[in-house]
Amino acid sequence: MMRAVIRNLYLAALAIFLLTPMLVVVVFSFDANRFPTLPWGGFTLAWHREALGDALIVSAMWNSLIVSLGTAVLATILGFCAAYLDYRYRFFGKRSLMLVIAVPPAVPVTILGMAMLAALSRTPMFGTPLGVIVCHVAIAVSFAMALIRLRLGDLGDDLEQAAWNLGASQRNGLLHVVIPFCRPSLIAAFCLSAAVSLDEFMVAWFVGGVNETLSVRVFNLLLGQVNPKINAIGTLVLATSLVLVSIAQMSARVGGTRKDAA
Repeated sequence: MMRAVIRNLYLAALAIFLLTPMLVVVVFSFDANRFPTLPWGGFTLAWHREALGDALIVSAMWNSLIVSLGTAVLATILGFCAAYLDYRYRFFGKRSLMLVIAVPPAVPVTILGMAMLAALSRTPMFGTPLGVIVCHVAIAVSFAMALIRLRLGDLGDDLEQAAWNLGASQRNGLLHVVIPFCRPSLIAAFCLSAAVSLDEFMVAWFVGGVNETLSVRVFNLLLGQVNPKINAIGTLVLATSLVLVSIAQMSARVGGTRKDAA
């Protein structure tokens, strides 16, 4: 009993510690005061209207939307290919290939950003949204692969082979058995990859050039005077990220429920 109480208190304290900075940003984004101070100055939407009326912020929003959607699509496709390759085939160098895919998120982002800057600086992709997408895919694909590979582990070795024995080609077995089975994890991988791309700053700052994403625009605003629009942008990004992560969690949970029911 005492152990359960201590555990619950610890989890509550951890949740408060993690949520407090986000709640502060949200609360002060609606504060009438220009500077985030107490007492609260009253409710206002002025900073949100100013943020949405700023041409540079709107441009950064569109760039972030393009980059996050492009990253999500490519990372999900490549993550599925890597997961299926790991699930179905055995070949020389397989472990090395999986290690290469898994390494980027473990590398410090500053080093990763400098490495990607060096790799792209002499290519036409440098300073373009496409270059940011390519770099974000390298980071997000490992998350997508992990989610999809977990789902493929529940498929078993017999279901796809049964489809082959009944006359389905490998292509049809993949399209009509494997991919439908992996649909919840594909949705989760898509949403999580989009969230990773939306929140990523350092690599986008190194390789994006003048094509700022929203996180880079916030950083540039921070270099100047205290700007209340930063809290408004943070609230919008936080809400979007929470929606994406929630969809990813619900999709993964649906996949697990269907497995248990089967």
